[in-house]
Amino acid sequence: MDTSDATPHATPFDWIGGEERVLALTERFYDLMDLEPEYAQLRSVHGPHLGNARQRLFWFLCGWLGGPQHYVERFGHPRLRMRHMPFPIGIKERDQWLACMDQAMKETGVDDSLRLRLRESFFQTADWMRNVGGGPG
Repeated sequence: MDTSDATPHATPFDWIGGEERVLALTERFYDLMDLEPEYAQLRSVHGPHLGNARQRLFWFLCGWLGGPQHYVERFGHPRLRMRHMPFPIGIKERDQWLACMDQAMKETGVDDSLRLRLRESFFQTADWMRNVGGGPG
């Protein structure tokens, strides 16, 4: 058995450091989106205020990473694609979301091994969310 991929953490939520670290990641993600010109297209689809989006992403990520199911307890199944259909999500928005999240993971000290794993999972989900320019590919 190859143990090079083994981790002492039960879930990515534990590995990242629990709710406090997920919150830090979420806050940095939205701060970067709001401040960095290279994420302008992504920022434009979020409307004038980010407070609601920050809270919902934090709740979602906690559960998605294997921690408390805050989002599901409040809203039921995430139904990500359905909930994002009102917003135009193409390749540019997907790529900006992924770059912004990767930068936020780096800046908040997410372990490199975990960051690489999450980056792959985020790509699969973000690509599936595309609803303009040919849909998921």
